[in-house]
Amino acid sequence: MNERIMIVDDEPDMLMLLKMIIQDNTPYEVETTNNPAECLELLKQSDFDLVITDLKMPGIDGMELFKELRGLIPDMPVIIITAYGLEEAADKAIMAGISDFITKPFKKESCSAL
Repeated sequence: MNERIMIVDDEPDMLMLLKMIIQDNTPYEVETTNNPAECLELLKQSDFDLVITDLKMPGIDGMELFKELRGLIPDMPVIIITAYGLEEAADKAIMAGISDFITKPFKKESCSAL
């Protein structure tokens, strides 16, 4: 079974772009949702190896989602992507345990590490 990635972003175009980049360049299976609450439900029902989430979303933002994930799956790696690339926000996220912090817009090549 291939490893699986969950992507959460309120922008459908970003979900489609990230899914395409990852599936075209890696063996990972990708599931997407624009709803952080749905992400939590999907993670309860199925195994994932990584969560990639937007920082700024209506309702639950990326850091709140990360905190909820920590309660659900403590060792789940989480990458935050954001158009708000403030250095202090990135530092705060990394110190909280986020695996990586990537600013938008990003180049396709910056996703090749996956």
